[in-house]
Formats: sequence, C-alpha cells, structure tokens
Amino acid sequence: MTLKQLLLATTVAFGVHTAPALAQDEAIDAMQEYMMFSEYEGGIILPQQLDQTVFETALFVDTRDAGQFEEGTIPGAVNIEWREVLDRIDEIPEDRMTILFCNTGSLSSQAAFALRVAGRSNVVVMQTGFTGWQQDAAYKP
Repeated sequence: MTLKQLLLATTVAFGVHTAPALAQDEAIDAMQEYMMFSEYEGGIILPQQLDQTVFETALFVDTRDAGQFEEGTIPGAVNIEWREVLDRIDEIPEDRMTILFCNTGSLSSQAAFALRVAGRSNVVVMQTGFTGWQQDAAYKP
C-alpha cells in the first residue's frame, strides 16, 4: 500500500467514524433547543379539556398497536403506532391540533416528543391516555 492509498484509507475511515457522531450531535442540539423553549405544560391536554369543539376539530391518533386499537379506541381516531410516527409524519396534519394517546400516556408522550422535535408544534399528548378518556372525558360521542 502506497502512502497516498494509506492517507486516503485513513481519511475515509475517519469520515465514516465521525459522521454518526455529528448526526448525534445535531439530534441532541435539536432536542435541547426544543426543551429550552417549551412551556412547562406545553404539549399536553387532559381528558377533561376534550369538549365537543375540541373533539370535532382535532385529529386523534391512537399510538397503541393494531390489536389494542381494534379492541377499542376513541371514535374517529386513526392508528399510528408510537414507533412509526416519524415514518408516517405525512399522515399527521400541520394545520390542526393532533392529540396522541395510548393507554396511559407514556408511549404517546415519546411519540409526541419526537414529532415536536421534528417541528410539529400542533401535536399534544393526552395525559392519562385512553383509560383517562374513558373515565374523565368532558365529551364522549
């Protein structure tokens, strides 16, 4: 191997190893920026706040798996499993409130965080999830 080939191989190897680190730094920067400017209770909604007007204007996204969705969900909700929200971001409108929920709010919180970091400020997570909606919703069609 010539010196020129060795330098080229070293340069390529260095570039391959640093690219993931740079991408990770960009992701961390985006999350940090979101967290610094997010309101304390920004990005959440309570079942008690879901009156008829909210219900008729918002899109509900059930982030549970297909089996749970089929067992029962909020009327009119669409099913996008929490791990798929970024892959299916085009299905989430930017022009109206989108309420994500799971059983309790834990998985949908992760999905909402990812979408908000990706720039979807209209996305909120329903605290207490489907269980809370069944018990405490201000409006149930």
